Amino acid sequence: MNKELFGVFGAYETFDQLRPNATFDEVVDGEVATVGIRDPGLGATGWSASYEGTDGACLVWGENYVSPAVDGRRDEGEHGIGDGNGDETNTARWLLERYATEGLEALSGLNGSYLVFLEYDGEAFVATDPVRSRECFYTDEPGVRAFGTDAAAVAGTIETPEIRFNAVLEFLHMGVVLGEKTTFEGLSRLPIDSYLTPTTVEPLERFVYDPIERDRESEYARELADRLERAIERRAQLPGRKGLLLSSGYDSRTLLSGIPDIERCYTVGDPSAQEVRGAKRLARQYDAAHTAFPPDERYLLADADKVRYSQGIKESLHIHHAGYADEMATDVDTVYHGLLCDTFFRGHFNAEDTVEVLGKQVPVNRLDPDPNPVDTLLNKFGYAPATSRELMNHVSPELEDPDNFVRAVVREEFDRVSDRADSVQNALNCCGIDNQPSIPFHGQLSDTHFASFLAVDTELIDWHLTTPPEYRTTKTFLEACRHLDESMLRYQPPDRPRETQLLNDIEGFVRRKAPFLEPFEPPWPNRERVFEVYDIDRRLLPDHEHLYDLPARHKLRLHDVVGWMQQCSEPSAEEIERLFEPNSLLA
Repeated sequence: MNKELFGVFGAYETFDQLRPNATFDEVVDGEVATVGIRDPGLGATGWSASYEGTDGACLVWGENYVSPAVDGRRDEGEHGIGDGNGDETNTARWLLERYATEGLEALSGLNGSYLVFLEYDGEAFVATDPVRSRECFYTDEPGVRAFGTDAAAVAGTIETPEIRFNAVLEFLHMGVVLGEKTTFEGLSRLPIDSYLTPTTVEPLERFVYDPIERDRESEYARELADRLERAIERRAQLPGRKGLLLSSGYDSRTLLSGIPDIERCYTVGDPSAQEVRGAKRLARQYDAAHTAFPPDERYLLADADKVRYSQGIKESLHIHHAGYADEMATDVDTVYHGLLCDTFFRGHFNAEDTVEVLGKQVPVNRLDPDPNPVDTLLNKFGYAPATSRELMNHVSPELEDPDNFVRAVVREEFDRVSDRADSVQNALNCCGIDNQPSIPFHGQLSDTHFASFLAVDTELIDWHLTTPPEYRTTKTFLEACRHLDESMLRYQPPDRPRETQLLNDIEGFVRRKAPFLEPFEPPWPNRERVFEVYDIDRRLLPDHEHLYDLPARHKLRLHDVVGWMQQCSEPSAEEIERLFEPNSLLA
């Protein structure tokens, strides 16, 4: 990886033994811990920062800003990156100085998508951002606690990594490993909103639901618009030439409208596809050049680098742009995206009530008054029972019923995070955010560019936490967009031509069933067609024909698992072959 944070709670000699000859741009050799950081953007505005003083040291890895108070006003005398006044304060120095007087409360003033290492007065810790948008992996296997952002590098400190079989099953059946687990015994990751010490993992309280009832429904949209405007302004300061991963949907166009110097937009898809034509029209509206990346073998071919970005806990499938990264790197330095805007602003993980229309359950724009958390989360994660039963024949003879297995692990994970929420609906959102499968999308971008993550701005997270779930809707979001820029909604997404979701769902259903109407095209390229046209089966899974009838997504997961094991544990050729024997995969 191009960018990495790695450290040990121990002396430099231990650090050097675990990562001999590793190249870091900065190494903090403290009394409690030794930590290295590698990042070509170290010190750039809004990006990784380091500081060592007489009282301690601090490293901030990733996108970061000093945040205003949640009402948009700064404390008297407070300055920092992102306040719009041009003051480029070193956030690592700012955080260390605030920690000296405020303790852990100082972390609430840091904004962005980051990890923090801080040592002060004989104590040291590593902390996530409020939603762990950047993972931190750790292990005690070397005899000291080692930690870092690259799971393969941390796993490499374990003498003989052993597969955590149940975690592999979670990944194969749902596309995500839940909670703090990884696919190896002895290797864990920090949970949402937490920090790591030499001996413990401790929770923080920055991500706790506390809804506020406002006088008028429209106030939620106005507040969201104000916070979006400030969050976009902060991120407009990132350096160099600017690009945007643009869909024809709603989320990424807020950045296209709000950042005037976006030069290029990119969409994965055939130039004739509805999604690409819609994105090109949006780019033209805001005077940006547009590039369509054709969905050839680069779209799905998962090489070792792409698999490494998925960290063994999520699907490489979500890194849609990875095959085209080199082309983007020659054009732009900073890349923006709208990832998770639907989750934080439009209630992606809300459980919606439905009605039956022509034999199909259609959402009716109101919350389910009595949701089943497990059913809702499995549906959001994309669990397919029939495919899992077919997959079971290639995975584990001991697993008699994959449905019972996934239901048990999802229920356990839901219960684990429920104390951060005031209701079932908010607990669903918390669990979904904590285990968001698409985070590798941001991880790969931020390793190759200055990559902004709008949705995890602390003001926007606070809006999510304080807005009741019935107002975290597409309707509220679109009203906020109109406050920002009425012309932003000049063009509707091609698969959502109507004002309400119910009408869009009904029209989509009718178009699929009526022989005289063309159905809406899906926003992403057809995976099954790419597999067939470019012979992806044989390129990813040579000599394993018995797996070829599985859906493309599950074949990609199988390839991810093997690729990940090869990077971390160097299994023998015999062990790899054994993975693909019918009824004995990973058994």
